Formats: sequence, C-alpha cells, structure tokens
Amino acid sequence: MTPDQIAKANAELRNQSPLEIVRWAVAQARGRAMVSTNFRPYEAVILHLCVQVQPDIPVLWVDHGYNRPATYQHAEDLKKRLKLNIKAYLPKLTAAHRDAVYGPIPITDDEDGLKQFSAVMKLEPFQRGMRELAPTAWLTALRKVQNPNRAGLDIVSRTRISTRSRSTPCFTGATRTWRII
Repeated sequence: MTPDQIAKANAELRNQSPLEIVRWAVAQARGRAMVSTNFRPYEAVILHLCVQVQPDIPVLWVDHGYNRPATYQHAEDLKKRLKLNIKAYLPKLTAAHRDAVYGPIPITDDEDGLKQFSAVMKLEPFQRGMRELAPTAWLTALRKVQNPNRAGLDIVSRTRISTRSRSTPCFTGATRTWRII
C-alpha cells in the first residue's frame, strides 16, 4: 500500500469496529492474511476476531522458550477453543542453550544484552516466519495505550520489520474491544 492508500484506509476505518477492521484486512490480503500472537491476555481478542473472519488464518507464534507455565496453558486452551492454525517458529538456540552460553535473560538496565536477546530469541524467528508465510496483510494486537512509541502509529501502517501492511484492529482502545467477546 502507498502512503496515500494507508491514509485513506485509516480515515475509512477510524470509526469501524475491530471485527469490521479484520474483515477489511482479510479482504485486502486476497487469501494471504496472517495474525501474530504472543498469547498474552489481550491476544485472545485478536485471535477470536480473526478466526471469525477466516477460520484457517495462519497464526504466527514465536515460542522463545521463556514463557511462564500459565502462558503455555493459555495458549493450549486458545488453540483448542478457537481451532487455531498455529505456525510456531522457534529460535535456533533453545532457552537452555542460550542461558548456558550467554547467561540468564538480561535485566532491563542492560540495553545491549536485551537487544542481543531480542535479536536471537524473538526477531530472528519472527522474521523467518514472515518470510516463509509471506503474508500480504499482517494482523496484530498492538494497542495505542501500550507505550508512547505506539501513540504515533495508526490502525493500518507499514513496519520496519516487513514490507507488508500491518493492521491493528484493537489499536484505538480496549474498552470497545472487550465488549465483543
């Protein structure tokens, strides 16, 4: 999508429901839509919306091996309930191997360590998944209120990670979104 097309789509979608935004994104993808998840609590909303529109939509999940047991239990529950078409991507190093070589997950003050951790355990498998699945539209549960960097984004955007368009149906707020499930 061109910047003008993105601006027009955002203007048209601004007052639409999250479900209508998912329908729009899936239609734009012409069979090549994909949703990504990390199975955190708000992720259930986007997954529920996506399978309503396209029951077999590929779900990209980077399982870096550091999730808590509750996250894995939640993932298994959602997989069964929503009949998710999971496409799991794992880092090239297991969590145990990474910890043995580099030590535990870096603390928040260790910016370089966190960048290295993210590059190896999260970004590489995600980018590999994006290349292999090759979606033309990527749906995600990003929300405007999550951090100040996201405040400047919009419902439809381009990303540094991918040349595909990214749609964030739940972007403008959680209150309206939670009422749909």
